[in-house]
Amino acid sequence: MEQQPFSNKHKHLEFVQAAINRMAGNLFLLKGWSITLIAALFALAAKDANKSYVLIAYFPLLIFWCLDGYFLSQERRFRALYDQVRQKSEVDIDFSMDTRPFSNDSRNSWAGAILSRTLIIYYAGLAIVMLVLMFLVR
Repeated sequence: MEQQPFSNKHKHLEFVQAAINRMAGNLFLLKGWSITLIAALFALAAKDANKSYVLIAYFPLLIFWCLDGYFLSQERRFRALYDQVRQKSEVDIDFSMDTRPFSNDSRNSWAGAILSRTLIIYYAGLAIVMLVLMFLVR
């Protein structure tokens, strides 16, 4: 029997890939918003010579770090789902988008994503830059 050009497996993989793309887009937007908001708070601090704006900037940094970790953990779960669907046979395709079976992996957990190398480098680096700039904005 000849395989259809758009099989159920192919369609399911497209659904999962669309979810992965949304998560990646969210990660990109969060990083952009974090830089924009922190830069705005630093501009206010420099304009008014008020260090409290700089200290307030650490709050959104923490919030964006946690949100980024959440979306990264979701993206990792969908990647694991994609890998599972990729290995299934055509008759086993059920179009499930349930990622709960992949939450047991520590890498896919929220804490695992927050503490991932990429997010630590980005947000800890941003926090260090903020600390240095705090002393320069006197």
